[in-house]
Amino acid sequence: MAEQDFGTGCPAPRGRTRHRGRARSGAALVTAGLAFLAVLAPTPSAAGGGEPRPLVPARFVPGPCPTTPEPVPGRCGYLEVPENRARRGGRTVRLTVAIVPAASGRPAADPVVFMTGGPGADAISDIPFLIDSGVNRDRDLIVMAQRGTLHSRPNLACPEVDRFYAEAVGLRYDAPSTGRRLVRATRACRDRLTASGVDLSAYNTTENAADFADLRRALGIERWNVYGYSYGTDLALTYLRRHPWGVRSVAIDSVVPPQVVSLPWTWDSAREGITTIFVACAAQPRCAHRYPDLRRTLTEQVRRLEARPLTVMAAPPSGGAPVRVVLDGGALVNLLVANAVPAVDVPAALDELAHGNPERFARARAAGATPVVGEFAHGLTQSVACAEWVPGYSRADLLRAGRRAFPGWPDSVLAQAPQLPFEHDVCRVWDVPDRTAVQRVTTTSAVPALVLSGTFDAKTGARWGAYAARTLSRSTTVRIPGIGHWVVPQSPCAQRVLASFLTRPTGPDTRCVAGLAPKPFTITPPPETA
Repeated sequence: MAEQDFGTGCPAPRGRTRHRGRARSGAALVTAGLAFLAVLAPTPSAAGGGEPRPLVPARFVPGPCPTTPEPVPGRCGYLEVPENRARRGGRTVRLTVAIVPAASGRPAADPVVFMTGGPGADAISDIPFLIDSGVNRDRDLIVMAQRGTLHSRPNLACPEVDRFYAEAVGLRYDAPSTGRRLVRATRACRDRLTASGVDLSAYNTTENAADFADLRRALGIERWNVYGYSYGTDLALTYLRRHPWGVRSVAIDSVVPPQVVSLPWTWDSAREGITTIFVACAAQPRCAHRYPDLRRTLTEQVRRLEARPLTVMAAPPSGGAPVRVVLDGGALVNLLVANAVPAVDVPAALDELAHGNPERFARARAAGATPVVGEFAHGLTQSVACAEWVPGYSRADLLRAGRRAFPGWPDSVLAQAPQLPFEHDVCRVWDVPDRTAVQRVTTTSAVPALVLSGTFDAKTGARWGAYAARTLSRSTTVRIPGIGHWVVPQSPCAQRVLASFLTRPTGPDTRCVAGLAPKPFTITPPPETA
């Protein structure tokens, strides 16, 4: 287990923030995501009339930019909004806003607003990736911290959960005792937050979307382009459905359709992403010859490690002394889903593991031992997941979905949703109201949309982009071969597609996609000749 970052709050190894800042020029950006903008056409109205005014107006207050490892290249301030819009006269929350100027000397009038993933990730730390991906090439870029995250007040960070994740690398991933420790850490965070007056039920996608609608009005922006990745696509689609006014275009990358996201859904995405890596290996003669049956190898290793977990010492990739790491079947699967081992190395890593060398997976697991405590807002993750994703599906439903996805795997592995282990137990103590009736709703829109997916994405499977596009009547769907979660920072072609989409949302230039193929997989010598 590690930090959460997905469209389903997926855990991903920590150390990501600073890694990302240095990996902008190419393949090293392995676990991120972008979603992008849509187009010209009159802005639709949900009821055929004008835009409704909020009962409690929000206000934007200029102020200094937050201190970050790489200074924010623009102007900043904060948006002040009600914590719970259903309660007149209640608390307010403050959300940091950064406005990064366009690189062009003649920028377009309609800016791009960014919605990050998680839920619970720090949007401000994504700014270097967005700039390096050219998102602000011709337009100002607006980045707002979502409610409950690092640069908002209150901040729903859970240091108790961060410390659990640091310890969990040395525990069995899916053991009941591990689950009990996670639940205790979660309860401690909840008790602390509620004692401070936080209304956890107000930290949901509906309120989050309303914050962005308030931001556009407070800044006096007539039209803008919405861009979100991972959970940010769930948020962007919700925003488009509930607040369609002023939206020129919408781009979504690594798609989480709000009407289907659930714990069982995570197994579908895991199967698609992992299987696509194996199919791509089989299509490369050298990989197919060297690693002839990866599906069987993976099943054998999941079963073997679940029956007899490995305990090894491994050094975290970020440096430091080796730590105790336990690799069981659940840990192996979740490392694959989190793309903690780069896709090009997965066949070699599985073959090495089968021959007694767990180093690649052990080092990836060790990354979780060094979280940045307090950086990720687990409180927002759980408030969203427990209200919107978990209700309506039982533990038996989750297990059945796992068995369909990976027949023959141990039930102890399949009983836990990838990236969200023990979530039914966690949600019992987090205790927020069921919001599925208002959130599990399909977005239907004629606003131009760009829908981007990576074929190796095991968090938000690529087919869900096409699924969401079915009700976006002016959408362009693009699949980038060989890319995992958060496509644009990893793919120069996707960056070009996005730029052309922002220029002409109804007719983006997608020609570069036709020549793409997954990169060659890592080929290691057979054990007998190594």
